[in-house]
Order: sequence, then C-alpha cells, then structure tokens
Amino acid sequence: MSRLRGGANRSTLFCVAAVLLTAGAALATAAAPVRDRLPSGLPRVGDDRVWLDQELLDRWREHGWWTPVVITALAVGAVLFLCWAAAQIRTGRLRELPLGQPGVTLSATALASVMAERARAVDGVARAHVRLLGRPRRLRARITLVLDPDAAPEAVLRELARDTVAEARAAAAPRSLEAEVRLTTRPHRTRRIH
Repeated sequence: MSRLRGGANRSTLFCVAAVLLTAGAALATAAAPVRDRLPSGLPRVGDDRVWLDQELLDRWREHGWWTPVVITALAVGAVLFLCWAAAQIRTGRLRELPLGQPGVTLSATALASVMAERARAVDGVARAHVRLLGRPRRLRARITLVLDPDAAPEAVLRELARDTVAEARAAAAPRSLEAEVRLTTRPHRTRRIH
C-alpha cells in the first residue's frame, strides 16, 4: 500500500471515529446514569432536550429545496464510499500477469513462490514468504524474511536485491516491480540444563 493511500485511509478512519465518538459521548450524557457520574464541570445534554420538535420540522417542510439536497448528499456519500471500497479491493492480491501475446498469462502465485524459493536460498534466511500486490502494470512484492539468529541483515538484503529482486524485475519487464522487505529473526533455542 502506498504511503499516500495509507495516509488517506488512516485520516478517513480517524475522522469517522472522531465523529462517532463525539456523537456517542453527547448522546450518552443525556442518559441519567451517565450524566450523574460526570464531573460537574463537563458539558452535558439535558434529559428534557428535544432533538427535533414539530415546529422545527414544519419550518423545514416549508422549504422545498432541503429534501433533494439531503438525498443528493447521501447519494454522493454512498458513491464515494463504494469507490473507496472498490479501490481497496482492486489493489489487493494480484492473480495473474498478462504476457506479450493475448491469452498468455503468468500466474502471480507461481512468480511469488519462485521468489520465495530464491529468497530462502539466500545465506542466513530461515524462512521466506512473498505476496505480489498491485496492478498488472505496477507490481509490488511484499517479502517477509525470517533470519537465522547469526545472520547479518545488511548482507541478506544486499544479496536479496542483487539476485531475487533483480530476477523478478527481469521476469516482470517491462512492468515496474517495487519490493517491500520485512525482516524478523528466529529466536535462539533455549538450552535446558539437567
């Protein structure tokens, strides 16, 4: 996931959470059990508050423009949400890569498994897992490596970039391939003394 897209997702989720928490807190203060336990300095909603009275509704009904505006705003919001959801699904796991000729494709799973096998062959790597994400024109490989306890991460990354990633870029050409590598270390086995 790109930084821009990840930041936009986090900002959207933060704004929605802030609105829901504020609305929930305001509504909770209207309930007597919650209102009685709040400190005296905090603002609270009175239990006699009427959110929509008949007089206010009658005034809004006199204006014919507000109903289409509300419906249009809700429809635009629903369309934007559906576009956002489609963008999340579309840039998920890649299934296959079209090759030069029509009807000829390369399985993204096969390419990922070959990359994982080549990554496991790097000295110091105990386990490797590769997922191909993105679009057919712009690929992203998420590589997760579990290193041996005595492995040098810098040497592993250098060899991985020189061999595994370079070969995958050559196989995916003319597409671009970005690699995101996550490293973890396999813990030492504890020795038991009898």
